[in-house]
Amino acid sequence: MKEAAGEANLTVVAIILIGVIAAIVTPLINQTMKTTRDRTCCMNAGGKWNGNACESGGNPGYNPSAYQACRNEVKTN
Repeated sequence: MKEAAGEANLTVVAIILIGVIAAIVTPLINQTMKTTRDRTCCMNAGGKWNGNACESGGNPGYNPSAYQACRNEVKTN
């Protein structure tokens, strides 16, 4: 009987650990996906991703309205 109780306790601990890890990792993954989306929209609009912002990078073909439109389109899909 003690062995069964020990296995049940281990199962509970494992489930709690999985929940804690998922709670920590999920925001990190969401932030990474958002940054990747923004960077892709910036590059598609002819911009240069610098830090956490899209800049023209000296490119006269950079279209900031296309960048914003891309970001808004991706958010709704």
